[in-house]
Amino acid sequence: MDAAQLDQLQLAVWGSAGLVSFLFGWVLHRTHFCTMGAVSDAVIMGSFDRLRQWVLAIAVAILGFGLMSYAGLISPLNTIYPAQSAPWLAVMLGGLLFGWGMVWSSGCGSKSLVRLGGGNLKSLVVVVTMGLAALVTLKGVLAVARVKSIEPVQIEMSQGLFAGQWAAGALNATLPLGMLWASVFASFLLFLWIFKDRHFISMRNLLAGVSVGLLVCAMWWVSGVLGHGLEHPETLEEFFLATSSRKMESFSLTAPLALGLDALLYFSDGTKRLTIGMISVLGIVLGAYASAKQQGSFRWEGFSNTPDLKRHLFGGCLMGVGAVLAIGCSIGQGLSGISTLNFLSILATVSIVIGAFLALQYDLKKAV
Repeated sequence: MDAAQLDQLQLAVWGSAGLVSFLFGWVLHRTHFCTMGAVSDAVIMGSFDRLRQWVLAIAVAILGFGLMSYAGLISPLNTIYPAQSAPWLAVMLGGLLFGWGMVWSSGCGSKSLVRLGGGNLKSLVVVVTMGLAALVTLKGVLAVARVKSIEPVQIEMSQGLFAGQWAAGALNATLPLGMLWASVFASFLLFLWIFKDRHFISMRNLLAGVSVGLLVCAMWWVSGVLGHGLEHPETLEEFFLATSSRKMESFSLTAPLALGLDALLYFSDGTKRLTIGMISVLGIVLGAYASAKQQGSFRWEGFSNTPDLKRHLFGGCLMGVGAVLAIGCSIGQGLSGISTLNFLSILATVSIVIGAFLALQYDLKKAV
């Protein structure tokens, strides 16, 4: 592959990522798919439909990732998660902060982008605040405490962080076969819980869960198959085009928001790259905008009072800091990461749910 072919491939990766993220934004807007909404519906109204939508998306993404791994198209070892040491304290603390923050922000990062596409200017404040807080935690003053005090608290996992590795070791099998067995087993258990409630089975619920899960898998394919090469023409090394980590990535929104703001602020230094994550942020907003306009639901909205503004500002800060500590948000960990069945993503997702639950309980008690 020469330089010209590499440029053409990069354009194909950018375009494919844009299309997948556009569809992602459209689906999120049309189905009202939302992690925070799923938790709040269960806690406040006792309705588990949106929670089952979310779990269905997770199950589909897990099964899709496992099948692609077994087919040899991708490998979990090419993601950002394969280290044997797990910074459990940072991930758990970050998940709790993010979960609390998404309740006070009226939704997680993806929901804020979808609402922004629908004309909600409150979400613009949340998105910018979250991105700035994440940037401060990634590269700014909070990065020092993160790197020196929180992330060093780790546990060693000699068998690796992936359930597929554990299954491969237990069955004396290859990693692809271990990933297949782990994904089939995990998705089967999730499907049992999802479909035990027959009232959940409707076109809207199935469309929400299945389509979101498939789009997560599609983004894995874009970065891990389409954008993957064994020999870069300049470095002669294996490469993954247009990813911020230079490894295989699927949807993750908080770090791309931070890096996107950084690129806008310091564009002239010539070192910034357009990544799949940045394109995903724009694609989700555009997809939601197109859906809202076609549906006739687009309208401008803003804050009604100062306390509401303060609550959303604080919530956005918590999400930005929390997502960096947790190595992902409710999408980056709660869908993309957990599809790989790795320990850190499972811990982060559980912590996000607990953080949201605690925030909802706090709000309910305060309202009494």
